[in-house]
Amino acid sequence: MKLWVNGGLREADDARVSVLDHGLTVGDGVFETVKTVGGRSFALTLHLERLTRSALGLGLPEPDHDEARRACAAVIEANPTARGRLRITYTGGLSPLGSERGTEAPTLIVALGETSLRPETTAVITVPWTRNEHSAVAGLKTTSYAENVVALARAAGQGASEALLANTAGRLCEGTGSNVFVVLDGELHTPPLSSGCLAGITRALTVRWTGARETDLPLDVLERADEVFLTSSLRDVQAVNRVDGRPLADAPGPVTAKALRIFEERAAADWDPVLTP
Repeated sequence: MKLWVNGGLREADDARVSVLDHGLTVGDGVFETVKTVGGRSFALTLHLERLTRSALGLGLPEPDHDEARRACAAVIEANPTARGRLRITYTGGLSPLGSERGTEAPTLIVALGETSLRPETTAVITVPWTRNEHSAVAGLKTTSYAENVVALARAAGQGASEALLANTAGRLCEGTGSNVFVVLDGELHTPPLSSGCLAGITRALTVRWTGARETDLPLDVLERADEVFLTSSLRDVQAVNRVDGRPLADAPGPVTAKALRIFEERAAADWDPVLTP
């Protein structure tokens, strides 16, 4: 594997960042995960725009999109793969121990790992921990992912691939690495960004392309929803067949199946979509 680290390609064994990098010591960094298929990246422009929003939200300098694009292209070319997970990481760089930042330039790392097509359906659980919709980093895709690691491990221990969380108000928010949609009486809904959820790229495209409504929902909507599905860069649109102990028969249901079909068709027609107002 070859990775891009601060200006050039490196063999995996020679790819190095300082042990004092702020992304390592205090999680002061942001990242994006981009789907690649046959050497093509999907929605890279939208991902770089969100990388910038997350970086500015942390107070980091604005990432150089031209450099990031060069890095992505170089890594994809150096690591041929049928289907991949392209990871762009941007951190506070070399800094003193502690929360204060240093004066060095940020660190940019791009890596590509092989991945497989997600199963058509999956199981999810709910967990007792919450998203803080009032947090300084709410809605930012930061490298401080320990909460997600703990919740996802709980899900894996119960035979599920995702854990869904409420926010501090008890409203449905998101998964550890996905957004969630529910079908109620034939209508498609997803929590609004004000819930504290990440502004997912696949979420936004799904809302735009299907007409889904952004609705403030209680967590217990999962106990009565007719259909549930997840969206993320690597899942695309994935039906849920079980929430906690409740099976959802015949998943994917008709609304989910339609959303999946629409997403596949629209994404295949435009590999670098835009979201204009």
